[in-house]
Amino acid sequence: MIIETFTNKEDMGAAAAGAGIAKLKEVLTDKGSASIIVATGVSQFDILAILAKSDLPWNKITAFHLDEYVGLPITHGASFRKYLWERFVTQLPLPPAAFHFLDGEGDVEAECERVSELISACAIDVAFVGVGENGHLAFNDPPADFETEKPYLVVDLDDACRRQQLGEGWFPDFESVPSRAISMSIRQIMKSDTIICTVPDERKAEAVKNATQGPVTPEVPASILQDHPNCRMFLDTASSSLR
Repeated sequence: MIIETFTNKEDMGAAAAGAGIAKLKEVLTDKGSASIIVATGVSQFDILAILAKSDLPWNKITAFHLDEYVGLPITHGASFRKYLWERFVTQLPLPPAAFHFLDGEGDVEAECERVSELISACAIDVAFVGVGENGHLAFNDPPADFETEKPYLVVDLDDACRRQQLGEGWFPDFESVPSRAISMSIRQIMKSDTIICTVPDERKAEAVKNATQGPVTPEVPASILQDHPNCRMFLDTASSSLR
């Protein structure tokens, strides 16, 4: 794992986006198409904006959605489908080759099977991810399942994760935060050729310390990134303060 620290989250986001763009250009030159994973949340604001303004040929890029709440309508302000549609897909100069959203409103097990089949047919070139306050990767809260080969699965969200979503302003109260989600699995994320992990803010400093300096353990799901051969983690001064 390569760790880079920046003075502020804007510079951090610009560097992370730049690294992802450079890798995608290499892939596109080599094989003519590319596949990515995109995440949501506050950590991804700057990255997605920069990606959308880049000169990448989006009509040659397929994107997969990292995770989504179960039972939350797309009209809800916290919907990740809504987030990605408004902040990313509609901002692209060209429609992507495909964008595989996760629908958590219907039969979620069937939805997991549907998108699992799609991603199993792809080689993911770049995964853009973050780390939660509880050390989660996607919505794989501790203790995460490091063994399942399922690309997507339905998971229970722990209270720390739900409190983070409340604290970030996505929900009016704790009871409104969903208790389940569809999440890409740990092993599926780790199959990505390159992982761009962006983690800003002091509230995530403990998670960053545990994920980068502690043992690789399901109790700190993001610690698995230590085992990835091509993971770059981008931090700001605040999130790296305990390292």
